Amino acid sequence: MSDYSPTNSALSGAGRFATTHWSVVRAVGQPGSARYQQALETLCRTYWFPLYAYLRRRGYDAHQAEDCTQAFFTRLLEKHGLRLADPKRGKFRSFLIVALKHFLANEFDRARAQKRGGGQKVISLDFQNAESKYILEPADQLSPEKLLNRAWALTVLDRTMARLQAESADTKKPELFDHLKVYLAAKKGSIPYRDAAGELGMTEGAVKVAVYRLRRRYRELLRDEIAQTVTSEDQIDEEIRDLFAALAR
Repeated sequence: MSDYSPTNSALSGAGRFATTHWSVVRAVGQPGSARYQQALETLCRTYWFPLYAYLRRRGYDAHQAEDCTQAFFTRLLEKHGLRLADPKRGKFRSFLIVALKHFLANEFDRARAQKRGGGQKVISLDFQNAESKYILEPADQLSPEKLLNRAWALTVLDRTMARLQAESADTKKPELFDHLKVYLAAKKGSIPYRDAAGELGMTEGAVKVAVYRLRRRYRELLRDEIAQTVTSEDQIDEEIRDLFAALAR
């Protein structure tokens, strides 16, 4: 198994923050540029489901939540709304919630009217599985804000796993990944390496080393995913703590 070593310099040290999506979006002087839109679309795809879940928990039905989420991100792009975001004022999720509440209070009805009049979407979001994902969320009394944080945490973990799986495909070892990914969520020692070793034709020691490398690369990619919306190393650690706290509720 490969060492899953970082191939992107953005994964190491302070240099990572020169290319984060938050920094790119805030630094671009021409919001209409392809660079700005690419960064914004990545952010939208990270946060659309957490906001959808937030709206569903606030009482919007599936169609209303879908329309509202799409309209909100479209308006955010059209109005270059991320120029108002300031990491010094708090987390990016907090900025989005405030912006969404403002949108609901002042602009949603107008945005829906424009849509009925033939307005075009300027960003495409995949809502095909939105409701099936929402049904899997806890049916307890989590507040909309807490549910948003939980949905955000799961989205980040899903994106991290997808990147790790893509890397294993690039190294032509997808079968190895498929056998070892179960160890990522398990406590150390809770799943014996013997079965995986037999299925893969490896020694238990080799499997143990492979799992160690996989876990290490997973942590690196998780930190990189978090880094996309923060501006310092300390904030990454804080967001990771928030991520696991959101999942523990």
